[in-house]
Amino acid sequence: MSLNTNTFPTKGNLILAKNSLALARQGYELMDKKRNILIRELMGLIEQAKDIQSEIDKTFTAAYQALQKANIELGIQYVEEISLSIPVEDSIKIKTRSIMGTEIPLVQYDPKPWTPTYSMLSTRESLDEARSRFERVKELTVKLSMVENSAYRLATNIKKTQKRANALKNITIPMYESLTVNITNALEEKEREEFTRLKVIKKRKTS
Repeated sequence: MSLNTNTFPTKGNLILAKNSLALARQGYELMDKKRNILIRELMGLIEQAKDIQSEIDKTFTAAYQALQKANIELGIQYVEEISLSIPVEDSIKIKTRSIMGTEIPLVQYDPKPWTPTYSMLSTRESLDEARSRFERVKELTVKLSMVENSAYRLATNIKKTQKRANALKNITIPMYESLTVNITNALEEKEREEFTRLKVIKKRKTS
């Protein structure tokens, strides 16, 4: 049964209003707890993202320096030809896990043992260093993408949860509180009128 401000004041409707108020308060508490848990998760991911991004910046710088050195020692064209022999990355798998109903990505990356795809005799140590550092960049980028995507999804759900919590706190709960008070007052007034009426009838009978 749907209740509103024009609901007829009966004891049955008072019970329904009180039950609806209790459910609304419980719903708000759950939404508030969910929001706080999601915010804690989000703050943790933001810190992780900062740390990973900082490491990526340093690793990228070192990787490009090593690549620049390899280009100078071996020639840009030869390094480019070698890069074409690198196999396509296919070891990344994406699953999901749930945090308070929010599905966030869980990236599984198991790098395969490196197998040389070029002649060690015809290259320099700078190329090996560049390859190794860019492998690390790839690992960090995969991890960062997972963290940032998770943070985005959590932020979106936090916004939705906040909106629902605000609706319960500012609209639904006050409405049922007001309805409960109004029905209670109406029933009490009705009881007083009934008591007065019975008193008058009793007085008439005794006179």
